[in-house]
Amino acid sequence: MRVPSRLLLFPAALAASTLLTGCFASSDATSGTGAGERLRVAMMQPPRSGLSPLSDDAFKLSRWSTAETLVRLNANGDPEPALATGWKQSGRSWTFTLREGVTFHDGTELTAEAVVRSLTRATAASPKPRILDGVELTVKRGDAGTVLVTTGEEDPLVPQRLSSPQLSILAAKAYTGETVNPVGAGTGPFELTKVNGTSSAALDRYDAYWGGTAKAPGIDVTFVPDGTARAAALRSGEADIVEAVPVSQATLLDKDLITEVPMPRTNTLYLNTEKGAFKDPALRAAAREAIDAESLVKGVYEGRADVAGGLLGPALPWAAGLREPVRRAKAGDPAGRNITIGTFTDRAELPEVAAALQQQLKKAGFQVKLEVREYANIESDALAGAFDAFVLSRATVLDSGDPAAYLYSDFASDGSFNIPQLADPAVDKALDEAGATPTGDARRRAVVGAEAAVLATDAAVPMLHERVIQGDAADVVGAAHDPRERELVTLDTHIR
Repeated sequence: MRVPSRLLLFPAALAASTLLTGCFASSDATSGTGAGERLRVAMMQPPRSGLSPLSDDAFKLSRWSTAETLVRLNANGDPEPALATGWKQSGRSWTFTLREGVTFHDGTELTAEAVVRSLTRATAASPKPRILDGVELTVKRGDAGTVLVTTGEEDPLVPQRLSSPQLSILAAKAYTGETVNPVGAGTGPFELTKVNGTSSAALDRYDAYWGGTAKAPGIDVTFVPDGTARAAALRSGEADIVEAVPVSQATLLDKDLITEVPMPRTNTLYLNTEKGAFKDPALRAAAREAIDAESLVKGVYEGRADVAGGLLGPALPWAAGLREPVRRAKAGDPAGRNITIGTFTDRAELPEVAAALQQQLKKAGFQVKLEVREYANIESDALAGAFDAFVLSRATVLDSGDPAAYLYSDFASDGSFNIPQLADPAVDKALDEAGATPTGDARRRAVVGAEAAVLATDAAVPMLHERVIQGDAADVVGAAHDPRERELVTLDTHIR
């Protein structure tokens, strides 16, 4: 076991560390053909859908560099070549030229047929990948080495949409069962070789990768929902890379082992507009006015977050300069109305946020009950509108690098992630306008207009913008610190 000499095991974390003993031991997967040590990674959320790319599990595949898309996004959110080397638009259709010499991990070649198969399966999925909300998209083979992607209406964001990890391109073997199975079916520098339910996964270096040879021989992943246990694994030397270190644990770690990055993630209170107390706009306004976001930043996040000025945070610096005052409903009297707030344990701060909100809303005149579970056990109820309110840490540009997709997914009448059950014609109109506006300044203004339309309903109360805290052991080189949470282990990540 590698334990850097300067790392001390704090007594407070001893129990959590003890529980993890053995979890990060080397996998029985092969260790690759080159020198170096396998990377041990502690991930926050276990797979929810067997690592199907058609779910949020797709972002795990992306962060492990095992599944790839036609397009990737650069740091500015602009599209760059990946499995496609270029593209051109003609009205509603886009032609993508495929990269030559790419093989899947089972040895089969990347072809236009393979791309059509993967993207068509995604468009037919239920629910559809969020990035396709409100988008009618068809894919067919073009001339040699190309695919033709056509949308129902002209869509300036097609390349960005195709960068979503939920639209990864996999080998034919992945689609032989009822669910999509990515084991041995990707194109990245690491091949997914084993998945042990919701406990662990193993990946080996894929030496035939089109982009070069990975520096690490493999990756051993352990899913550790408990944030204290994840931090303890880094502190004790049992993990090399730790995803999402809780704020409460960051101060207990050597400051040289953590990286803090402002990210496009907003901690938001979603209010159920369809039924219950918050069907009344005046009570939604009362809840908004009762929330003291600054105390949450100082108390729960220990200053490692920013008070929200809107749904879009400082990771999108253009948003603040385009905002104008929003006209909202006047607050009514809660008069002891009962409400239930739901949230989940996977992000360690959220139960604390919910408990603080409980006190703030009680002070305003509500009777508040909390319901806290693991995310995998609460998501379906949240989407079905089972709660009066839901505390969610939400990435605002996760899928496309463009916040219009997030706004549509969460607040359109037919959005697939519409937790507030919002059905507002003015919001739908603003969202449609934002989605149809060409990229650039005009689109940014339209996006901020759509944000204002949502805020005017009080269906969502943005509280704070988070910063990602990632832990890397002292001997880790080249781990990605990605505010969009798409990259983690890359071609260059290795143990010194």
